[in-house]
Amino acid sequence: MEWKLFADLAEHAGDRRVTVDAGPGETVGDALDALLADRPALADRVLDEDGSLRSQINVLRNGKDVGSQEQGLETELEAGDELALFPPVSGG
Repeated sequence: MEWKLFADLAEHAGDRRVTVDAGPGETVGDALDALLADRPALADRVLDEDGSLRSQINVLRNGKDVGSQEQGLETELEAGDELALFPPVSGG
């Protein structure tokens, strides 16, 4: 499964696209854990001190925020899913 990372999250991960060992039948949370496992700088940016996803970080599966879906990070992955991680977005 491949993650697309944006803005400073890509900098913390070392790349804009990162492939992780997760696939159909696993969850978005499993894929996120795989992404963060060996990237402590990214984990510090994405997770709070309790190890929970920071509220301002957006996790998308196929263009939809998983936080607004019933299953959240427990959403099951399917073949062909696209995952993305966005930092807070502001503008004016």
